[in-house]
Amino acid sequence: MFLDFYRLREQPFGVGPDPKYLYFSPSHREALASLFYGIETGRGFLALIAEPGMGKTSLLFQLLERLKGSIRSAFLFQTQCDSQELLRYLLQGLGVDSQETDLVHLHSRLNQFLLTEATAGRRVVVFIDEAQNLSDSALETVRLLSNFEATDRKLFQIVLAGQPELARRLKNPRLAQLSQRIAVLTGLKPLPVSETLQYIHHRLEIAGYDGPEVFTSGSVALITKASQGIPRNINNICFNAMSLACAMGSRRIGTAIVQEALNDLSLDGLVQKSRILGRRTPTLTTARQLSLGWLRDKVLASRTVQTAVLSALLGSLATYLGAHTATGVAHSAAGVALESAAERPATLAATQLDESAGPGRDSDASRSFTYVVQPDDTIWKLCRWSIGRYDDAVVAELRKLNPQLSNVDRIEVGQQIRLPVRPAN
Repeated sequence: MFLDFYRLREQPFGVGPDPKYLYFSPSHREALASLFYGIETGRGFLALIAEPGMGKTSLLFQLLERLKGSIRSAFLFQTQCDSQELLRYLLQGLGVDSQETDLVHLHSRLNQFLLTEATAGRRVVVFIDEAQNLSDSALETVRLLSNFEATDRKLFQIVLAGQPELARRLKNPRLAQLSQRIAVLTGLKPLPVSETLQYIHHRLEIAGYDGPEVFTSGSVALITKASQGIPRNINNICFNAMSLACAMGSRRIGTAIVQEALNDLSLDGLVQKSRILGRRTPTLTTARQLSLGWLRDKVLASRTVQTAVLSALLGSLATYLGAHTATGVAHSAAGVALESAAERPATLAATQLDESAGPGRDSDASRSFTYVVQPDDTIWKLCRWSIGRYDDAVVAELRKLNPQLSNVDRIEVGQQIRLPVRPAN
């Protein structure tokens, strides 16, 4: 459905390191050129340093593609290993079948392989990804591998790729001999707003998109800020924003949709929501705090709606306080779905506390709350916010809770409706 809606051949914001989706920002082009030149000139050790999600692995795959046919290569991902395991992974990656367990024999097999390749005129390049995870002893083993050389050249070259932690470790005096052997050191920089826009265009085009702009300039700026210019974060945000827009039937994605996608991606927001929705017996102090917090956070643009909402809230609160004083009964407010302004979508407003269900009473009111419709609200958004889904069962529950509505899909600003809440676990 997602692909059909946007007329795409494939998913443009996947998580796999597909070389064809690699976007060549200025720092990516510079890094690729540096590594390519270093390998072509036989510089020995090379290093690529970048934050997680910047596309290091994709860049290495692109480099391998350009070197295809001219080198023998091994690509090592298993970096949480000791020296012996590292050598065995290396031999396996080079296609050398070795069951040896002794380091001396493993070195001997590697040396024999390298001499054979050198005699045949073939270069050998080893890529070690996530190199920051290598232990000090494994890094020392990597350094010792540089001793495999002929009189006129290195028998093979090693490319270390890792996160900034790798650079910090290489500055350690204990690894000075290794860092001194690194002839080419390059890195990747986060994307600015202009490059983020080009990055999104590039991936959509590769995926087959041919149409008007999907993301507005404002939404791109928000994506850049939230992602910190890191391609993997951009992918996650764009995927969620396009999925949400698809469900809403919108092919144009503005800041409101991106912000809602960011809220969905926020773990802090999910934790806070689950805590609030899970409360079934808030104290009087909590009720007052939530109500006052709502008044402080939500100043509505429309005076008419503001007056209606404020009157409804004060009336509900007065009823609550009066009933509480007279009877001393703690009323249930199951699933009061109130969020701070920073944690909820801008189009969603806070709700009134519902106090219609008495103690021990399992009524519809104990599983729902009253909500005042805000601008840009839709039933789909509200149900997704309050209960996490929108299906036939939810629509049936809405009709039951709102018998006054002839059509539950048609709501108006300022209108009071009742919404179901997600049951507490």
